[in-house]
Amino acid sequence: MPWLRRGFLCVATAWLAACATASEGNAEPLPVAVADGVYMVRGAAGEIGPDNRGRVGNTGFIVGPLGVLVVDSGVSRAQGAALLAAIARVTDKPLRLLVITHARQEFLFGAAAFRERGVPIQMHARSARLMAARCEGCLRALQRTLGDEAMRGTAVVKPDVIFDESTALATIGRPVRLLYFGHGSGPGDVAVLDETSGTLFAGGLLDNGRIPDVQDSQLAGWSRALQALRGLQVSRIVPGHGAPAGPALIDTVEHYLTELQLRATALLDADVGLSQVADGVQLPAFAAWDQYDTIHRRNASIVFLRLEQERLMKEGANR
Repeated sequence: MPWLRRGFLCVATAWLAACATASEGNAEPLPVAVADGVYMVRGAAGEIGPDNRGRVGNTGFIVGPLGVLVVDSGVSRAQGAALLAAIARVTDKPLRLLVITHARQEFLFGAAAFRERGVPIQMHARSARLMAARCEGCLRALQRTLGDEAMRGTAVVKPDVIFDESTALATIGRPVRLLYFGHGSGPGDVAVLDETSGTLFAGGLLDNGRIPDVQDSQLAGWSRALQALRGLQVSRIVPGHGAPAGPALIDTVEHYLTELQLRATALLDADVGLSQVADGVQLPAFAAWDQYDTIHRRNASIVFLRLEQERLMKEGANR
């Protein structure tokens, strides 16, 4: 059937395009099909800055018979508006819901553009509390970094719907599940599973080719979340950062987190001082990943300090 072959080629070509390096930050976002009815808009590599206008996080959307569900919204009102325009290039179906997967600045501030359009916004209750507690400060920092023009109209937007547990959505006439496994990569972080295609929007749980940030994490909970993901029917993953990937990405990210903890523990056992930790936790297998020289060094110090505190508390309890 020629139409089926054309459809397959379109998805395959789009997948290859998504795997390529993201385009310049000043270019308008290009929606890329990763499965039938499932699209991502790839973020740029590197830290948030004027060159990429802060567009470092992936966003995406799922098109169903009854409308569109959007996953994450970008770093600014301008990026949110560009995402809306990108969706309109793909479909004229109504926008039913925006799901924000976690309270990180590059994923949530674009919600201002969706609020202007009257699109309901949904977040986990714990992510909503974290956003309320710190994101006004994040917004001021972004305004200093990116400039007033880039951040014009951007605001912290309260969600219309909050939830506490994993839940099924029938909003777009296509089965979608919001998955919450407890405090993992951060409080209230969720993933979005399109059951029709087996596509997982992983949010903060998985990054591809970029060092995961442990700042808000509980590593034991993160490991449990990754184990739960292995039990799902997942055929492809749209990570929070980086190119789409297969299910093997789950093992790759867990390997990084495990090695990070093992190396930090070894330094603690060797009575190494904190000032030596960032240089001491070398993980050559991940040295080519984006943000290895920044986020990884910070991760090493964070994990070392947590392990040290846990050890001191145990020693105090045993006295």
